[in-house]
Amino acid sequence: MWNRMNRDYSYQHREDAAAKRYRRREDAAAKLAIVAIIVLTGVGLWKTSDRRGQNLLAVVRHCTAVMGTDCSIAATVEPGRRANAEKFLHRAEAALRTAEALLSTWLDDSELGRFNAAKADKHVSLSAESLNVLHTAHDAFVQTDCAFDVTCRPVIELWRAVPKRGDVPTRADLDRARAESNWDLIRLTDSGAVKLADTVRVDLGGIAKGHAIDRAADVLRRAELAGGLVEVGGDIVCFGRPPSGESWEVDIKNPFGDSRLAQVRLPDGGAVCTSANNARCGESAGRRYSHIIDPRTGQPADAVLSVTVVAADAVTADIWATALSVLGPAGFDLIPNGVEAMIVTGTQDDPKIHCTPRFRRLMK
Repeated sequence: MWNRMNRDYSYQHREDAAAKRYRRREDAAAKLAIVAIIVLTGVGLWKTSDRRGQNLLAVVRHCTAVMGTDCSIAATVEPGRRANAEKFLHRAEAALRTAEALLSTWLDDSELGRFNAAKADKHVSLSAESLNVLHTAHDAFVQTDCAFDVTCRPVIELWRAVPKRGDVPTRADLDRARAESNWDLIRLTDSGAVKLADTVRVDLGGIAKGHAIDRAADVLRRAELAGGLVEVGGDIVCFGRPPSGESWEVDIKNPFGDSRLAQVRLPDGGAVCTSANNARCGESAGRRYSHIIDPRTGQPADAVLSVTVVAADAVTADIWATALSVLGPAGFDLIPNGVEAMIVTGTQDDPKIHCTPRFRRLMK
């Protein structure tokens, strides 16, 4: 397969029940990056040794129903530190669930759920964590040339309604939805946020998971572990030493089948997030529509099949995986230093891979 790709691919620079079912389908389709440590899914503890012959324990905790999907949290420790590792794995899971309780727009009683339901001109108190995510999302809106926009939830809701309605939104529908919610209608304060219109709603699907993963990884880093990993729905942060070998290695699945498209090596750890448009939000007249929406046009972003981003943290990788799904390879001109990406476009008969230069050097 890889030999064929070398010949044929071109490289260029760059929670109601229904809601839960939708999120599970979306996450299952988007789970393209699987790190080698996930072979641990059948066990919670095993012993190995690194290349220097030092015995290491890898302790793993599996969690369900976190942000609509499953997750794995792992710690690599020296013998005698198992109890300490298990304690911090519990704390890392708690950090994930706390982030979900604050940021999920599928939970009516989350902080963002309350903000979406609030009336205009009413100040909604938000935690420092939620405010930080909103400020980061606004910065990303500017950095990505408006391709990453958490305020376009009314547009997303129109496309999610396609299966029930049976037809796609009209241009007038999309323009009206876009006018109902945008950053000009949100005022952030030191302690919360104010909507300037009742219709304003945010959707943090492109950043909340990355933020939660980073918070959980921060917990593990404070535990003085030899290494650690947090994986939620296929998005990953890793650091330190893996249970074997000298660097973490992440497989990237071929969007056209079950084979491995590539493998990236992370000698210094980092985050890997993937976004794929094969999770569909609806179908009409025989055409299936991507769940990834271009907030600038209101249309599904169908040109890019998948994006995998490597960055120092999951928030950055999560944001750019979404933004590049909209921008395509032209977005390589916008990504900041330290962010590397691979974009798959084309068709199964004529596939194309577009990589930033260092991403290709990370490939094993």
